Amino acid sequence: MTTATSSGGVWSNLALWKKIFIGMVAGILVGAVVGPDAEVLKPIGTLFINAIKMLIVPLVFCSLIVGVTSMEDSRKMGRIGLKSIFIYLATTAVAITIGLGLGTLFAPGAGLNMSASAETAAAAKEAPSLVTTILGLIPKNPIEALASGHILQIIVFALGLGISLNMIGEKAEPAIKVFNSLAEAMYKLTELVMKFAPYGIFALMAWVAGKYGLDLLMPLMTVIAAVYVGCILHVVLVYSGAIALIARLAPVQYLKGIVNAQMMAFSSTSSSGTLPVSIRCARENLGVSKGISSFVLPLGATINMDGTALYQGVAALFVAQAFGIDLTTADYLTIIATATLASVGTAGVPGAGLIMLSLVLTTVGLPMEGLAIIAGIDRILDMARTSVNVSGDLMVSVLVAKSENELDESVYNAAEPVSVDSQDASQAAKA
Repeated sequence: MTTATSSGGVWSNLALWKKIFIGMVAGILVGAVVGPDAEVLKPIGTLFINAIKMLIVPLVFCSLIVGVTSMEDSRKMGRIGLKSIFIYLATTAVAITIGLGLGTLFAPGAGLNMSASAETAAAAKEAPSLVTTILGLIPKNPIEALASGHILQIIVFALGLGISLNMIGEKAEPAIKVFNSLAEAMYKLTELVMKFAPYGIFALMAWVAGKYGLDLLMPLMTVIAAVYVGCILHVVLVYSGAIALIARLAPVQYLKGIVNAQMMAFSSTSSSGTLPVSIRCARENLGVSKGISSFVLPLGATINMDGTALYQGVAALFVAQAFGIDLTTADYLTIIATATLASVGTAGVPGAGLIMLSLVLTTVGLPMEGLAIIAGIDRILDMARTSVNVSGDLMVSVLVAKSENELDESVYNAAEPVSVDSQDASQAAKA
């Protein structure tokens, strides 16, 4: 009895990322041993992912309105928005360049000697064009946008509503209080859902390991290695470098402070689904203000796809090499531009990378059969690239907060990051 109580106490005192890591490793081991039968555990993971998705729309909507209304200076809001978007697009261009470089270095598709059939082997969901994305920014019906989960439209509506509330002065105070209360409730609900994370992630990883196994991964191991090396380089060199050179802060503290969000992103493969944890990491571990985190992070979860862009570079070169197609310098530049712009219109949900990849392959005339090949290991790649996406969101929040003098460096430089599943985690939103 004492032993059981002691074991329960040790588990409850573990930081969230440690619990998630234990669940992930245990899931991989169970999946490797049980094999395809591990799919019986998948519904548990699906319940967890559904619970996370449940949080996304109200959290983004309320957080953005709270963020905008906390910045009564509209010029400041515009300044922060421009800074964020510029950094997001710049790092995305760098990411896909790294991906193309590693694709050339690793040459994952060399020697496969595949040939494209007359008809496409797999039909991919058509990626939205830039014009379609721009035209779709304004929701015809904001309620429909909220119900359908159109994140870009929700962001535009939330920004417009937040700005309007600022403009009407005292009359807006009751509504602002309501949105603040709703945001607090969403943070608390997030805390409750996250307590289930280690178990949901255990089930998801058991399913992935049981379904794919090592035998299926071996032929494409070089692609996986190239993407993972690229993702690590991007976080360690680009993000940490920006923290050190631009913000003049210790990059080690940044890397320590984002572990919870990275683990959640790696397991859930959803930038938007990780948003609740990202917001908490930004406030509790990195010292980013409530206004900046509530504005920059939801924006980043929608338009920042650095990891996905890096993956596009490796995957595009893999397909070109596998089918014996030589790419020109113009093709490389086209891939960089296409992936950077497409990232703005690609939702931060699992599998969105395949939509972007279909656009990239079509743009430079590569066979769509390559999409079907990559799809077999997409889940494995998605875990790495989503971790990079989320790491980038948090990096930008730190840079913007530092530039606006809204970064609490005493929190940032704390010896140990605060666990997001601590008892007083809900108070972070008020900091």
